Amino acid sequence: MSVSAVLAQLMAQGQAEGADLATLRAIAEEAGELGASRALMRLGLDDSGAAKDMAELRELLGAWRDAKRSAWKAVIGWVARIGGAVLLAGLAARFGFWDWVK
Repeated sequence: MSVSAVLAQLMAQGQAEGADLATLRAIAEEAGELGASRALMRLGLDDSGAAKDMAELRELLGAWRDAKRSAWKAVIGWVARIGGAVLLAGLAARFGFWDWVK
């Protein structure tokens, strides 16, 4: 059973036992906000600078991903160049280029 289904069932049960639906919704909303506040506090993100910190972390993560992508492209480029050079050297040796140069 999903969380929303459990919440809906509990709210229906509370309403059946005499609680107002608006009161039950308010309780559920307050419980959600309290849980979110506790989670943010445990992560150390409950101060006023948390939004700026998260923005900086996202920017840093984006830069890291860009750098990683660029590094892989450079490695692939170098492997392709080295492979081409080895292929050309092999063709030169196969067709006697060294004899032709002498």
